[in-house]
Amino acid sequence: MFDDKTILITGGTGSLGHALTKRLLEEKCPPKKIIIFSRDEAKQHAMRLHFQNLSIATDEVIYSNFLKTVVFIIGDIRDQHSIEESIRGVDIIIHAAALKQVPTAEYFPFEAIKTNTISANNIISAIIESGEPVETVLGASTDKACHPVSAYGMTKSMMERLFISANIRCNDTRFILTRYGNVMGTTGSVLPLFRNQIENKKPITVTSIEMTRYMMSLNQAVDTIFYALENAKPGEIIVPTIPSARMIDVAEVMSDGTDSEVKITGIRPGEKIHELLISEEEMPYCNMNNGYFSISSMLPELKNCDLDNNIELKEYTSQYNLLNKKDLSDILRKQGFIK
Repeated sequence: MFDDKTILITGGTGSLGHALTKRLLEEKCPPKKIIIFSRDEAKQHAMRLHFQNLSIATDEVIYSNFLKTVVFIIGDIRDQHSIEESIRGVDIIIHAAALKQVPTAEYFPFEAIKTNTISANNIISAIIESGEPVETVLGASTDKACHPVSAYGMTKSMMERLFISANIRCNDTRFILTRYGNVMGTTGSVLPLFRNQIENKKPITVTSIEMTRYMMSLNQAVDTIFYALENAKPGEIIVPTIPSARMIDVAEVMSDGTDSEVKITGIRPGEKIHELLISEEEMPYCNMNNGYFSISSMLPELKNCDLDNNIELKEYTSQYNLLNKKDLSDILRKQGFIK
């Protein structure tokens, strides 16, 4: 799938970008080139050292940047010209850049619009105007984009719509999406916060006793992206089947045997009690194969003619099929959050 390909990862210095790069390099037939596109030079420098197995280096480490398999490009996803310069010769774009802190997006919604929505349109426009033959663009979306109540969810929902409709505007490029829940241990996820609170003997802050969330590892997120790249049809959203848990259970399992107590703090701005990965309205457009849902586009030009829905779920939400504490403990131990 990746043999002799050039892959560009936007926001590539984040947790997902690190995991994607590692897995791509481990492929039997790895890509010809992996381009890490982001605007944070410090994170790029740290990532460059990591993949060159260096602990420290001076500026000359960048000199042969463009001759290596993993290439780093400073650029801003909000700037269409910056994208046009970076997609030359690119076969696959994985769009992972996002402003994803829910409360931050509530206070600065237009910043979320620029990063999460306008940037997606910049990618589409850059492909159209540059004439570059990009084979596939994959957008990494979120459960918060399904029936959104937050600015973050709304901006990511519009990203989904932009990429879906782009299949009609760009006949030579396949635009597809993945949609999944919170990824354990990534920037902004709650598990590192819980662990820090426990280590510092502070109360563990849970916003609501009823709060549930999906429990997904970085490897599962990468698996979903790889599955989508190999199987998704134009305009489809790929959704993995993943377990979920009550956050109060997560806090209690992580704090078991410690001095930390659980403190209920109240729901944050833009937060849901339960997350939704597939809505009731989307279910009639779903198929399921190999543990993944595929949501066909509702646009008639892109609707999957082979759609054979036999899914009995009314919707796919985090409040059902909850992990018990033993299974939750096993997952948290496997991911290194408890001993």
